[in-house]
Amino acid sequence: MTTPPVKTLCPYCGVGCGLEVLPSVGETGQVRGDRTHPSSLGKVCVKGATVTQALNRDRLLYPLRRSSLQDPFTPVTWDQALEEITNRIQALQATPESICMYGSGQLQTEDYYVAQKLLKGCLGTNNFDSNSRLCMSSAVAAYQQSFGADGPPCCYEDLELTDYAFLIGTNTAECHPIIFNRLRLHHKHHPGTRLVVVDPRTTPTASAADLHLAIKPGTDIHLLHGLGRLLLDQGGANQEFIARHTQGFEDYLKVLSHYPPDRVAATCGITIADLKQVAHWWQTSKRVLSLWSMGLNQSAEGTAKARALINLHLLTGQIGKPGAGPFSLTGQPNAMGGRETGGLSHLLPGYRSVTNPQHRHELEVAWGLTRGQISPRPGRDAWEIITGLETGAVGLLWIVATNPLVSLPDLERVKAALAQSPFTIYQEAYHPTETAAFAHLLLPAAQWGEKTGTMTNSERRVTLCPQFRSPPGQAQADWRIFAQVAHRLGFGAQFPYQESSQVFEEFAALTAGRPCDLSGLSHRRLSEQGPCQWPCPPGHPGTPRLYQDLNFPSGRARFSATHSHGLAEPPDSTYPWVLTSGRLYGHWHTQTRTGRIEKLRQMHPEPFLEIHPRDAAKLGIETGDAVQVRSRRGQAQLPVRITAAITPGTLFVPMHWGALWADQAAVNTLTHPLACPDSHQPELKACAVQIFPL
Repeated sequence: MTTPPVKTLCPYCGVGCGLEVLPSVGETGQVRGDRTHPSSLGKVCVKGATVTQALNRDRLLYPLRRSSLQDPFTPVTWDQALEEITNRIQALQATPESICMYGSGQLQTEDYYVAQKLLKGCLGTNNFDSNSRLCMSSAVAAYQQSFGADGPPCCYEDLELTDYAFLIGTNTAECHPIIFNRLRLHHKHHPGTRLVVVDPRTTPTASAADLHLAIKPGTDIHLLHGLGRLLLDQGGANQEFIARHTQGFEDYLKVLSHYPPDRVAATCGITIADLKQVAHWWQTSKRVLSLWSMGLNQSAEGTAKARALINLHLLTGQIGKPGAGPFSLTGQPNAMGGRETGGLSHLLPGYRSVTNPQHRHELEVAWGLTRGQISPRPGRDAWEIITGLETGAVGLLWIVATNPLVSLPDLERVKAALAQSPFTIYQEAYHPTETAAFAHLLLPAAQWGEKTGTMTNSERRVTLCPQFRSPPGQAQADWRIFAQVAHRLGFGAQFPYQESSQVFEEFAALTAGRPCDLSGLSHRRLSEQGPCQWPCPPGHPGTPRLYQDLNFPSGRARFSATHSHGLAEPPDSTYPWVLTSGRLYGHWHTQTRTGRIEKLRQMHPEPFLEIHPRDAAKLGIETGDAVQVRSRRGQAQLPVRITAAITPGTLFVPMHWGALWADQAAVNTLTHPLACPDSHQPELKACAVQIFPL
């Protein structure tokens, strides 16, 4: 009898493509696109198609421990590992602010939720942050400030309903390929549809555009305010929408007065004609959809950039209807689920805030805690965890499902800080990784396909990901590891779960009436009826689009009125080039999984540095030559690719290579930790560098 395929979700990017796995085929199972999944409609990229090939490669099979970073790891039992974690936490419970956990959008919602309950509830520390701080926190802050709540208002169906797609700070074709395929097909078959891409590089995304604006790095707000000024001057403002549904418009007008077309074009390095064309298309289109990702978010003014884009939708009333709205593309498969569960240091489950007394009390009652047990102070964000290690304020760091020794900025400083950590736990599926070199205790985690849980993609669609194989060795689901520690700490009553479905049921009930209402969902419903978009209270079919009634959580949507400050570290005579970074189609983040798949390694065999021919001529270098790139923080050595597809004065390095996969090629050795004051998201997209031929 043929084994039926298991319907699940791809564990890579935030598109959230549906997959079908045939477990009976081969050692690890064959993967194909799930044609019934509404987000991807059966399509799958090369990463999703090869994902099972890494399931049995370089797995961490049992706990490993060492007393110091200079010692070799030795195997220990789970009982020994859990007992040590328990003893370490108990020794610090008088100062819970010294306990920190750093998680990941690779975790399932159930894993995220149990971690929040343990740290923020039972232990009384809000020191849980995740790599979503490096990814989506600016979008979170922008949606909260503009609308009163987080959550992308659009859905993927809008890609096929828009007549004007405006993409800024996103190489969608490589980073979210299945979304881009949907948009590209719509663009191809509907000649009146316009596609504009804003990017300093001529990426595969930009190559498909009707108009590509190759702006200088750091000039996004100038461009967006310049478009707002033109729309206003040309009569493109929707005055009725502004009057009925917004606030702060007068302050926004004052800001726009400082961004005339000639100044904006000169600052951005584009022509006035192109600027006016983009504004004209926006004004004359019926359904304007904007998409953005890391190019806006990873900035010291990331929240201001995202809000400047949202301003254009408020100015023209392009929100709350099919084919229109500001759409943030999530970077990781469950970054949205992390946001729902409170997986950032200032949040609590159900889109609650740690600073809100009512929100804290609701959870204290639900979790059976004493009043005041949840701290009213935001916890340490990702970078504050590093500075806490430097000062000795952090006594225990628990890292889960991420590889910060490649992904955090200013890596030499991060390494020095981790070297000072009194005790670092690293919970991961693979070994070795760059971060494992700085851990005292390694815990083997079950990964995708080895545990059952849910994930939420960029369009707020929740998908059940069933277990279809046993974890190798002694690996366990992340939520089970957290719960076992909780039991040993005396919190067994708060963690009675036998199955992940019980975890989800408890979490979903806590979202009732909240903006991210999942109270109508359960593992059973998702298994029987398929993926569903929140808000989804009981008996509800799900919500494709937010704000169709134009009722915003804040009452009225808010214009922002912020001037641009430019790059946090602009180029100068000593460091004359701007370095930016990004993903490649075939790799994912730090290669913890994709680096172990031969087909993907062959697609992208080595790191490189892109440079414009004009800049290469100044340095006397040719394609293939090796160069040393230096910033104020570190250096890297890379082979050169000369290409006219990048703006002069700008360099590009892919972000995937850490010390495990190449020598001196980690781009974040060069980047700085200066961050957005609202989102605390570092400016990973730009730093000033020098180049020296080798």
